[in-house]
Amino acid sequence: MRLGVVAGIFAYLIWGLVPIFFKQIAEVPAVEIIAHRVVWAMLLMTALIGFGRGFGAALRVARMPSQLARIALASLLVISNWLTFVWGVNNGHILETSLGYFILPLLNVALGVLVLKERLRPLQWLAVLLAAAGVAIEVTRAGGLPWIALVLAGTFGIYGLLRKQLPLDAASGLFLETVCMTPVALAWLGWLAYSGQSHFGGAMFSTGDMLLVATGPITAIPLLLFAIAARRLPLNMMAFLQYIAPSITFLLAVLVYNEPLDLRRTLTFATIWLGLAIYTFDLLRSATARTAAPLP
Repeated sequence: MRLGVVAGIFAYLIWGLVPIFFKQIAEVPAVEIIAHRVVWAMLLMTALIGFGRGFGAALRVARMPSQLARIALASLLVISNWLTFVWGVNNGHILETSLGYFILPLLNVALGVLVLKERLRPLQWLAVLLAAAGVAIEVTRAGGLPWIALVLAGTFGIYGLLRKQLPLDAASGLFLETVCMTPVALAWLGWLAYSGQSHFGGAMFSTGDMLLVATGPITAIPLLLFAIAARRLPLNMMAFLQYIAPSITFLLAVLVYNEPLDLRRTLTFATIWLGLAIYTFDLLRSATARTAAPLP
């Protein structure tokens, strides 16, 4: 369990601090960053799986057209999520990206009701309604939907739902997803190089080039750490840990990058935080009740 806690903390720390990394390559368009992210992550995952458990699980799923279609859809959701996040970070919307990941746990609850026909306890309904109220407050503040937050929460929430239905570990899943994305990423990078618009390469291997290569480890390492944590920790502990990343991102946005936090936006976050607190309390209460229940 100790390994799971350490792995989970480091995964969410990396995800929380990753805006600092992407700010260092803000002059590179988000689409080009994502193309590099796909290619280098694919190469890293190929090496890790090749030296580890092998490609058996990935090849087994790749031979099933229905499962491969799910992988392709998952890869589309992932690349949409990455692109939205990087664009938001590098265009001064870090606060809205953190809002998206605060909404995510409550959106997962709503997806469970709509898609998996799960039944919610009263406190869970209250938490979801508070999240909806927070989004409504943000709509009135901004004069429109907080599309960055909603796209981030929506794409990752649906992605998680798809991945639950795939018989794959995190490493093999990420490998297949990046394989699906790689042809498009390579084609885009090739076009940029041909047209003289590429930010990669030149007379010397620059710091910017090294940072673009580093998008691979930045993508793969926290996902693998997350997989270790998810296998070893109970759901209620994972529920606590998942708030580390958006909390760090929130603090970075306000304290480091000086993004505006007016009263109505504060009310948006306060409403969603209250919903998350109620949701977490309900999870803990339910877990405690199951633990205390007598064996049949």
